[in-house]
Amino acid sequence: MADSLPLDQNMLWNGPAGENWVAQQALLDGLFQPMADALRDELPADVTELLDIGCGTGASTLTAATARPDAHCTGVDISAPMLALARQRAASIGRDIDFIVADAQRHAFATARYDWIQSRFGVMFFEDTQAAFANLHRAARAGAGLRFIAWRSAQENPFMTTAERALADQLVLPVRVPGAPGQFAFADGERVRRLLQSAGWQDVDVSPLDLTCFLSRDALASYVGQLGPVGLALRALPAERADALLQHALAAFASFIDGDRVRVEAACWMIRARA
Repeated sequence: MADSLPLDQNMLWNGPAGENWVAQQALLDGLFQPMADALRDELPADVTELLDIGCGTGASTLTAATARPDAHCTGVDISAPMLALARQRAASIGRDIDFIVADAQRHAFATARYDWIQSRFGVMFFEDTQAAFANLHRAARAGAGLRFIAWRSAQENPFMTTAERALADQLVLPVRVPGAPGQFAFADGERVRRLLQSAGWQDVDVSPLDLTCFLSRDALASYVGQLGPVGLALRALPAERADALLQHALAAFASFIDGDRVRVEAACWMIRARA
């Protein structure tokens, strides 16, 4: 069963989705640490002003700030609850990082301020992607580097849709529309290239990035039952019904179990460009 109504990204990330990501911060940071590390490895030694788009609870911003302690780092995200945790995490390690609650598509960034703009899974949710990339281009200095990591297609990332497929006839879930804001909005790498070029970015390179990630086997129930469209749908059901459906969904992950861990082969894009 599916529902074709579009999701309001602001309500979603300042409501249940944002709250769930805060609650599951440690789980998600552990799962996606290889992506934060991949962005860190792209950082030039002389970066001075870094902007992290869709920074969420701050993992990729903190990784960058730790790797380049002399750089001034700024994170922007639409989710107030996620940024509240990001600020706490930065303070706990003594890092002076600016976190801005805003939509990066529309926010009035200082013109030509940043010499590095990055994102770990934070760029796929814009209402108008080309307008967002143009806004970020205005915020970039001449020659500034751009690095984004985004998911490739749902078909190339079966782990991410296993629960949805297992419960497709049991739950009302949002329809995944190709190119629409959401997890797999950047599945078409050539479309992403065209959007960046149209927004003024040069030397655009969209390359496959395949990473192996791990999740504790004990954490799988929290991942499935609390996060994503399935997690949101289950949380709205009576506890007994939700638990029965959760157990059914968990059985579908058998092929991903590797001892006491869950193995996730993540098919992503590394997107590089220059202002």
